[in-house]
Amino acid sequence: MCRAVLGPAAADDAWSETFLSALRAYPELPPGSNVEAWLVTIAHRKAIDQIRAQARHAIPAADLPERPSRDGIPEASDLDLWAAVKALPLKQRECVAYHHLAGLSYTEIAGIVGGTAEAARRAAADGIAALRKTYLGRETPARKGPGAPAREGGRQS
Repeated sequence: MCRAVLGPAAADDAWSETFLSALRAYPELPPGSNVEAWLVTIAHRKAIDQIRAQARHAIPAADLPERPSRDGIPEASDLDLWAAVKALPLKQRECVAYHHLAGLSYTEIAGIVGGTAEAARRAAADGIAALRKTYLGRETPARKGPGAPAREGGRQS
């Protein structure tokens, strides 16, 4: 029974466990019982126990590929970025983190930090603009439209 279920390699362990269990339980076996059927039942159960135990064992794998951060945030070693984020005003920092790291909508962010969805969107945009300026060291393109500064050499009315 053990060889049929497990194959020759693992059958010896199951066979040994079968007879150890049978020796422990034999004194309680009712007289006139079919001992052969009783042993086959124990062997079958021990074989199934081994199959279940094998299924729970970890399977070794080759070298795993490098994975992105499990938090979805930059590595702790990127201290310049952390310093730039920490330098943002609290509301900007919260809105940037909730939207760009946690993936929340601006409506959800407004419910958390207070205010409107438009205010959360503006705070996140201002925070990203500040990060571009301080962390990346580049200016964002000048806005065009009302309130935009006039270009040098241009006419001002």
